[in-house]
Amino acid sequence: MNIGDMAPDFTAPTETGEALTLSSLRPGPVVLYFYPRDDTPGCTTEAKDFTALAAEFKAAGARVIGVSKDSVAKHGKFIAKHDLGVTLVSDEAGTLCEDYGVWVEKTLYGKTSMGIERATFLIDAAGKIAQVWRKVKVNGHAEAVLAAVKAL
Repeated sequence: MNIGDMAPDFTAPTETGEALTLSSLRPGPVVLYFYPRDDTPGCTTEAKDFTALAAEFKAAGARVIGVSKDSVAKHGKFIAKHDLGVTLVSDEAGTLCEDYGVWVEKTLYGKTSMGIERATFLIDAAGKIAQVWRKVKVNGHAEAVLAAVKAL
């Protein structure tokens, strides 16, 4: 996925089990962030950082949606445990990860495996990708994304 591409549309379950369809969120901008796993250190910090800025994202008209391969139930527990203010989408089949090109080969301690690359896509009012962050470093990321939303 590159800047200017139409964001692949999807319908997937949120932490409440409700179906969320990306195109139904237009004309507002959408921050779609992919992360490896619920309740791990970096993923928790990232979700908390987006939650801390939730009011500012809302004021800018943007929705923040996190995506991982965790189940709906696991997402619900993650939100409750950390009082998160973001919507989480379950991509258990990995379709969204494939569509957005974030299911990649990763190397950890010399072992290679497939996993989710931490990445964020800013989708504009027309459903096009306005900005892409790949191999995200968590510190300061939510602030950088908010600045990009405000600049749309």
